[in-house]
Amino acid sequence: MKGRTLTRHIKEGAKNLARNGWMTFASVSAVTIMLFVVGTFLLLIMNMNAFADSLEDDVELRVFIEMTADEEDQDELEAEIGELAQVDSVEFVPREEGLENLIVSFGEQGQVLETLRDENPLNNVFVVQAEDPQQTQVLAEEIQTLNNVEDVEYGADIVEQLFSVTNILRYAGIALIVGLMFTAMFLIANTIKITIIARKREIQIMKLVGATNGFIRWPFFVEGLLLGILGAVIPVSALSYGYIRLADLVEATPELGFLTMLPAVPLTVQMGALLLGIGAFIGIWGSMMSVRKFLKV
Repeated sequence: MKGRTLTRHIKEGAKNLARNGWMTFASVSAVTIMLFVVGTFLLLIMNMNAFADSLEDDVELRVFIEMTADEEDQDELEAEIGELAQVDSVEFVPREEGLENLIVSFGEQGQVLETLRDENPLNNVFVVQAEDPQQTQVLAEEIQTLNNVEDVEYGADIVEQLFSVTNILRYAGIALIVGLMFTAMFLIANTIKITIIARKREIQIMKLVGATNGFIRWPFFVEGLLLGILGAVIPVSALSYGYIRLADLVEATPELGFLTMLPAVPLTVQMGALLLGIGAFIGIWGSMMSVRKFLKV
């Protein structure tokens, strides 16, 4: 396509937006509202998934070393654990440190445990984290079979419940976003179709006087693209601004310290690119599907 022809199509598509003021407003409003809803839930679900990931990352195995194991046995066991496929990190916690942590955890009442320092009943421990927290149980079973391992603990019941909840959050989030996106595509595309249908006589006349299908399609392609982008700019700007302000508020409020939010950058950039892409795609798709039925004259 020649540059002059492309420029003509772009100008014509932009002019169509101005000529059809109320229909353009209706289409842009539909895109704006639906993408605002999609973007809101997208930010919420991405933060929920990040929170679920942080909970899973806190899951760790405590490998209790047999009392009879000497330093050489412990080194050998640490090497064997480190070689397992699912292991991310291994940290050695000597029994003295374990007792100190136990005393501190009880606060003032921990003074009662001071008498245990002379005959420490605790085991040396390896704290192990899995690369994939969901594989913690499998990893625990593998470690349990190694020599000089007395026991492996990771709070099996609680961890299984945790993974069940986090998986539900992830799958529900994905299903919700997919459902909202299809709903948005349906509503926005139909609104744009109404805009195109209102100009069917214009399309039919152009076809009757000899205009090619491509010549007719291109202005509507540009128009649909502009409708989608214009409708996405407002929710992207509003959601980005709102998310940044909310993140600053959470960070500045000690009472909300339990909330962890993903950094505004690159999250808002990713969200903005996705919404702009969705808006552009739906705008083009809605326009092209509507124009096609009127090209058969």
